[in-house]
Amino acid sequence: MSETKKNVYNPKEIEENYYKIWEERGYFETGGNREIQEKGKNFCIMMPPPNVTGHLHIGHGLTFTLQDIIVRYKRMDGFKTLWQPGTDHAGIATQNVVEKQLLAEGTTKEEIGREAFLKRAWQQKDSSGNAITKQLRKLGVSPAWSRERFTMDEGLANAVKKSFKQMYDNGDIVRGNYMINWCTHDGALSDIEVEHEDHMGHLYHLRYPLTDGSGFVIVATTRPETYFGDTAVMVNPNDERYKHLIGKSVTLPLIGREVKIIADEHVDMEFGTGVVKVTPAHDPNDYEVGKRHNLDFITIFDEKGILNEECGEFAGMERLEAREPIMAKLEEEGFVEKVEEHAHQVGHCYRCKNIVEPYISKQWFVKKEFAKASIEKVNNGEAEFFPSHWINSYNAWMSELRDWCISRQLWWGHQIPVMYCDDCGAEFAFDGETPIKCIKCGSTNIHQDEDVLDTWFSSGLWPFSTLGWGNGEAFKNEKWFEEDMKEFYPNQLLITGFDILFFWVARMLMMGENITGELPFKDIYLHALVKDEKGEKMSKSKGNVIDPLVMIEKYSTDALRFTLAVLAVQGRDIKLSEEKLEQSRNFTNKLFNAANYLQLNQDTFTDLDQRNINTPLGRYMLSRFNLAVKETRDYIDQYHFNDAATTLYRFMWGEFCDWGIELSKASKESVAELGSIFKESLKLLHPFMPFITENLYQRLSGTELSDATSIMVMPYPKVTEIDEEIAEQFNLAIEAIVSVRRCKTLIEKGNQKIEKAAIKFNKEADRALLKPFIEKLGKVEEITFVDEKLPNCVTDVSDSLETMISTEDIDMSAIIGKLSKQKEKLEKEIQKLSGMLNNEKFVANAPEQVIAENKKALEEAQNKITKVNAELEGFGA
Repeated sequence: MSETKKNVYNPKEIEENYYKIWEERGYFETGGNREIQEKGKNFCIMMPPPNVTGHLHIGHGLTFTLQDIIVRYKRMDGFKTLWQPGTDHAGIATQNVVEKQLLAEGTTKEEIGREAFLKRAWQQKDSSGNAITKQLRKLGVSPAWSRERFTMDEGLANAVKKSFKQMYDNGDIVRGNYMINWCTHDGALSDIEVEHEDHMGHLYHLRYPLTDGSGFVIVATTRPETYFGDTAVMVNPNDERYKHLIGKSVTLPLIGREVKIIADEHVDMEFGTGVVKVTPAHDPNDYEVGKRHNLDFITIFDEKGILNEECGEFAGMERLEAREPIMAKLEEEGFVEKVEEHAHQVGHCYRCKNIVEPYISKQWFVKKEFAKASIEKVNNGEAEFFPSHWINSYNAWMSELRDWCISRQLWWGHQIPVMYCDDCGAEFAFDGETPIKCIKCGSTNIHQDEDVLDTWFSSGLWPFSTLGWGNGEAFKNEKWFEEDMKEFYPNQLLITGFDILFFWVARMLMMGENITGELPFKDIYLHALVKDEKGEKMSKSKGNVIDPLVMIEKYSTDALRFTLAVLAVQGRDIKLSEEKLEQSRNFTNKLFNAANYLQLNQDTFTDLDQRNINTPLGRYMLSRFNLAVKETRDYIDQYHFNDAATTLYRFMWGEFCDWGIELSKASKESVAELGSIFKESLKLLHPFMPFITENLYQRLSGTELSDATSIMVMPYPKVTEIDEEIAEQFNLAIEAIVSVRRCKTLIEKGNQKIEKAAIKFNKEADRALLKPFIEKLGKVEEITFVDEKLPNCVTDVSDSLETMISTEDIDMSAIIGKLSKQKEKLEKEIQKLSGMLNNEKFVANAPEQVIAENKKALEEAQNKITKVNAELEGFGA
């Protein structure tokens, strides 16, 4: 037999080499498992395209680990499998990166022009776009890399134009003046791109003089700099304090414009003074009021947030910077009643964190009615959420849906495919090549809309545009071009974080349903956040960020993947710690050592399907293996990744390594069978831990991956017989071994070999089968089986049996003395704790935690003394 060359598994030696072989052989592609594919079994899942500017973070680690588990499982189970990879152009993020580069060079995008800027943006994409896919490879993921897509590649650009034109022609996309969320740096934002944060600001109480000179009203506002845009003052019609003022006018401080006092039930009589200013052009609620009451809409600052001529002497100042000088002037002129602290929410741009403004602008919108059919189909069960409660969040959001603003004031992105005629004023959408003349009058004096589409518009097409829909001529020569939509749409599954349910998932649902007539996927698995070990959200400022690449370097790819899987309980945040990563690394070492043990007895092992399992121990381990196969398959099919991982851990560490290998020391003839079962169990574990399973499988087969078939394209184990009878017998053997060991500790011979012990079973046992295993592992020269309790014995009682060791030839005085001292000490401890807990004064004044700790200590001491008394009684003391 050969000696193993290594004592500790070293993942760095194999991970990069194995991954390169897997990828080069085309195992990740749809035909990579061709030899085991079963006709009609197709599986498709989309990679949520990471930003080209991105760096692999632990959230990516979770998403892509879970996706890779299901993909490897399906691939091994005979499915023609497509895991579609790609990256997103990330409009705002990429443009910000390039703009900062230009500023560092002393120039701006406006100075170099749009064409030169886009050239720079493509250079940035090419230089950084591959970084995150290289990092993904470190995670061991297996998407079809040869088919990697980019949301601005030629085919997807064609799909964007085709879908836009289809929606435009159907009236689903419209352009108009709406109140939108406006970032003075990044432009228009959709509702879900605004992050609302609690802010301790101020409530400013301003005096607005009544025009007739009869006094003033006090208006409370959090935004005094916007009062230049006021076109009314408003009270509740039911507010008795102000009914007499309705219809009168006030004069705006400093600028002298007269505005009416109107009544509207929108006013909260309890807020502030019950009198509010109405600024229709700069507040979403006032916008609706303005439309109801036919008020003027006065815009007071431009797209960059610079105040205009409506603001008098403050024109030219930035809106937020102007607040302090405006308030100083109002104070000086006697228009400030008071200023008080006020907690309220402020919207920030999700990218640059700038304070967002409600702003009226001409933009492009997808009408909210566009989502109606997808909402109905989801609620009819045509798509299912995992965990199921996410449908409630989906419905809550969709019930409040507003028109989706899809135009962005950027240069990097899909330029809106709409042309305007400068001669006849025609407006028309196009797909295919950019038009050179007006479709209405034939003029060549036309220009394209300068804005680009929201990044999520093109991402919303991802489940089908990547399969060739709308790609035009771009990929028509590819083998997959004609078949993909038939074979892989709808996708079977989506896995992503719950935090982009509305950004991405809802958009894909509505786009897929409307454009293809079908929802884009059957199952939607939304995982929770990865947090630190204390359950706190990771952030650079807290210093608690866990970098997956660092963890891979320290613990191995397999350890990180398995840890994330075992912690991925549906609906619960993941609390990740290095301690848990260490446990998974210990698991890899345990598997490695199991292979070492097997090879100490035999060099190589045949596959399970080529071996008959005849020994009792072999039959037992095969039965436990088949149970693990059944549970693992069931759990993966239900997307209970944590339960599947826990099952694998239980079987491979607890049942195979801890007991199967131990029991084989009393059954050397079973080692060859155990080796075959272990090899098959490596296939079962492979989707979770691809590298070590490949390594150990090849070692135990006597092969090298460089010239052998990979485990990843071998059939996933299927359930055969689960032999409950043999399992019951070996469960008794294990219970007896544990009982014998406990019984020996009572006479202080825990690890020593003893001559005799007796066992009395209270259920049917195959004594001849069990005897050698109990003797070998219990370290007893002779085990006898009895039907009655023996006298003068120490005993250990468990669920199914009772172990007895004679004390006739043992000097028990030292053992009894030790137990007596222990009893005396416990009695004092119980007396002390009972006294404290029975002391009313102590209980009344002691902290709750102290009382709880004392109660727990008392309970433990009472349990211990019960056991000590039983032992003394057994010794006749």
